[in-house]
Amino acid sequence: MSFRARLTLFFVLIVVVPMIALGVVVVRLISQSEKGKASARGGAYATATVNAYRRIAARDSRHARILARDPVLVGALQNGDAIAARNRAGALAHQLGLARVRLVRAHHELLDLGDATAVAAGAARIHGTVGGLVEVSTISAARFAQATGAPGVRIVVVRDGALLAGSLPSALVRALPQHATLTLGGTEYTLASFHAADFDGSDDAIAVLTDTSGTTASANRGRWIAVALLAGFLVLAFLGALLISRQLHGQLERFLVAAKRIGSGDFSTTVPIEGDDEFAALGREFNKMSGELEQRIAELAQERIRLRESIQRIGATFAANLDRSALLEIGTQAAVDAVEASCGRATVRMAEDGDLLECARVGDIAGAEAAIAAAEAQARAQGVAVATSHGAVSALAAPIAREGEGEDGILHGLVAVARAGAPFGEEERELVASLARQTGISLENVELHDQVKLQAVTDELTGLFNFGRFQEVVTNESAAAVRFGQPLGLVLLDIDDFKQVNDTYGHPQGDVVLREVARILRESSREIDEPARYGGEEMAVALPQTDLEGAYVIAERIRVAVDALRIPRLDGGGTIGVTVSCGVAAAEDGDKVALIAAADAALYRAKRAGKNRTERAAEPASAAR
Repeated sequence: MSFRARLTLFFVLIVVVPMIALGVVVVRLISQSEKGKASARGGAYATATVNAYRRIAARDSRHARILARDPVLVGALQNGDAIAARNRAGALAHQLGLARVRLVRAHHELLDLGDATAVAAGAARIHGTVGGLVEVSTISAARFAQATGAPGVRIVVVRDGALLAGSLPSALVRALPQHATLTLGGTEYTLASFHAADFDGSDDAIAVLTDTSGTTASANRGRWIAVALLAGFLVLAFLGALLISRQLHGQLERFLVAAKRIGSGDFSTTVPIEGDDEFAALGREFNKMSGELEQRIAELAQERIRLRESIQRIGATFAANLDRSALLEIGTQAAVDAVEASCGRATVRMAEDGDLLECARVGDIAGAEAAIAAAEAQARAQGVAVATSHGAVSALAAPIAREGEGEDGILHGLVAVARAGAPFGEEERELVASLARQTGISLENVELHDQVKLQAVTDELTGLFNFGRFQEVVTNESAAAVRFGQPLGLVLLDIDDFKQVNDTYGHPQGDVVLREVARILRESSREIDEPARYGGEEMAVALPQTDLEGAYVIAERIRVAVDALRIPRLDGGGTIGVTVSCGVAAAEDGDKVALIAAADAALYRAKRAGKNRTERAAEPASAAR
């Protein structure tokens, strides 16, 4: 193999292959990062739209129950007075702000008032002997699309293949996919859709289209820049290698030994130089090239190390996307690395009215505390990233703000970095500010996840745990009772004559009663107890490490507190009082079914014995099977 061929092979192995590999990795990272951002944004908007639709449908169900129980409307239907029924339904629709009202009996439509494009219908069975179904909605498809839309987000509503709100190609309207990527009017969108039953069993499809054109353009721009830099470097390197090859080709004999050693990877080799002629100058240049190649290889090795650390940090970010402490540490480390600082820290406000507390630290900040504190104070006061110097130490602090907060808002936290020597420039200030904003977005995602998790186990009206969470708690505490040999107490309570409250004062007043009794239940429970809404006007509280007598004492405390409660009437006509009946039981054998059955039996004995009283289980729950 000729010397020129060897030099070419050496160039390919040492420069071309590593640079192409590095370029492929960088391009893939840019593409994956931008796609992840677009997917997360689209998923967040789709989840918010689904939640909004469900909230409206739940509200419409409550309105439907009001119409189904309205005595005037029911009386008109019983008398067969269609005009009176239509007038009463229209009056109730106006009073409740309904967009559409539909009455159906025996598959026959009695009336249909309002906007035919209304969505998120709620339904209720008509009381009395009339029978039939009431369907109502408070919002039209166009209003829903407008209310749930956002900059860069379009909402489209389709019913049974017909477009109600928004715009889509006809092919998509007929068969709306669950997930897709499409281009409308030159703009690229990601589409996510969900289905829901609506009026007369019709199928509503709601599509959320999130603008990803900016993300795609950013990814393409980043890829082209990376490719251009790589190509430019390869072209320059190739031209330099070709020139050197031609210059050295005529001096093969003299450079043969040194070239072989360099070809084997020994860049410390130098060519012996004698005299001061052209060949000596070529030898000096050859030695200089050898040194530069050695330095370039070292730089490439450092770049590989940094790339590996970046990939590991990205992986850690994915693994810790719901871990507040890990996210803060990763964000602080990224800020320190980005501006080549020696140390940094992140401080976060745990509550809106709380102080900023240090939650993450990178490096040793000893000697930089004063500079960091000064930068943090100015950033907190101005609401923007600020760079300061204190003696020989320079510091840079940027605010972590919640979405929608301006300079006058309450800062969520601060990211601060410091180093000795050169002060921070404007580009570094903007870079740290951007990283702080990204950290704030990640923290908001953590808080949103916590809120959604809490809402999934909480009763919306009373704020107590819901029935599903109650069953889970009783199951876990029953197992703990068996494992540790400690009793598990249970209180079931029912509001006496609650139907009479609804019938006399209306369901809104009944909701106030439920909330007030739930408040008493929370205030009368211990920190380890688990109060829950069992169903309707019935509530429950699981009492870990509590025997039958202890459960009875807690139940009596709740009953007495409710008996003393005076609830203002919504119509301003004074106050009303309510009472509760309680049934208590306790067990250690882990049989939650027997425990609940024993407490339920005791509750019914309290009802039959005159109400407003507490009854113990007739025998231990474990023996009642």
